[in-house]
Amino acid sequence: MFDRTALEALTRRPLPFLRSAWPWRCAAYLVASLLPGAAVLAVAVAMTDVPSPFGLVLALVVLALSIPLVAWFERVRLRLVDAVPLPRTPHRRLREAGVAVMTVFALWWIDLLMAGFTILGPPLLILAPFVQPDIVPEVGVASPVAGVLLLPVAAYTVTAWGGARGAMVRALLAPQGSELGEVLRSRARLVDAFEMERRRIERDLHDGAQQRLVSLSMTLGLAGLDLPVGSEAGRLVALAHDEAKRALAELRELIRGVHSQVLTDRGLGAAVHDVAGRSPVPVDVDVDLPGRLPAPVEVTAYYVVSEALTNLAKHSGAARAAVTGRVTRGTLVVEVRDDGAGGADPAKGTGLTGLADRLSVVGGRLSLSSPVGGPTLVRMEIPCAS
Repeated sequence: MFDRTALEALTRRPLPFLRSAWPWRCAAYLVASLLPGAAVLAVAVAMTDVPSPFGLVLALVVLALSIPLVAWFERVRLRLVDAVPLPRTPHRRLREAGVAVMTVFALWWIDLLMAGFTILGPPLLILAPFVQPDIVPEVGVASPVAGVLLLPVAAYTVTAWGGARGAMVRALLAPQGSELGEVLRSRARLVDAFEMERRRIERDLHDGAQQRLVSLSMTLGLAGLDLPVGSEAGRLVALAHDEAKRALAELRELIRGVHSQVLTDRGLGAAVHDVAGRSPVPVDVDVDLPGRLPAPVEVTAYYVVSEALTNLAKHSGAARAAVTGRVTRGTLVVEVRDDGAGGADPAKGTGLTGLADRLSVVGGRLSLSSPVGGPTLVRMEIPCAS
């Protein structure tokens, strides 16, 4: 088991935790506050030797110049208690400066007090009878015992404070919201790249393979006209011609699945009518939109509708379905209903989880109502702000 942070290490069982390096790493993390603490004390001492107004100005200048160095030091020593790399976030320098100011004015002396009590306390109790031979005998016996018993307590205490301080520094340097935002932006970039690749494949198929199949079909048709009726060669050419036409039809269907040209040319409403017309289950379409929507909204909505219709044709046993679409208060709302058996469950691998993930990229959400026995309603909501 590999612990990435000191706080994770605290969840170990006692013996593995006490044998690990985490208490020592946290102790080193806290003792390292001697460096900024010494700098602050040096500035304070220097102020006593300089006339009051100039001393204050000098102290402020020195502290301001030390902020970048302390910020770098805090970022580096964080690795002792938190092995997770820090992501690059907006306003990184300003965040580091904030951590440095907190260290200079508050955290360094708290670290040293905690280190003093937890690191020096138990050894002093253990050594008390040897350092002070004239101590009361009862105390001389109890003191080493108490020191030994406090050693594991000190390990937990120093690790808890070191881990908590590291978590606080990480929260200041890389807030959770910024990491989540970067994940969402990265996922949106991946979806955009995927959509561009889909368009490229559609273009290559349309301009390349489809045109070759059209040419092949025409050539075979012309060749069949020159052969005697009823001949074996004519029969084979006619068979090849039929196969070429079927391959061309399948390729056109594949191209429509890769990217809808109707969606590009005429918008979401026409594209939904097109995909519904090709569904093996009769679909009633009622999509009334005020005009063209932003491209990411149209592409995502078309993808979800296509997948929902495919799923209901495969799994629902429905006799009829309906698709409605409206823009309400700046949000596209599309509903896909069917009169099938119901019981749709995202956990059963019906593709609903993937649809929800795709919608989340554009800030949309998916809701499902599918009681056993039906009917099933899939509802998507997508903000239309471009």
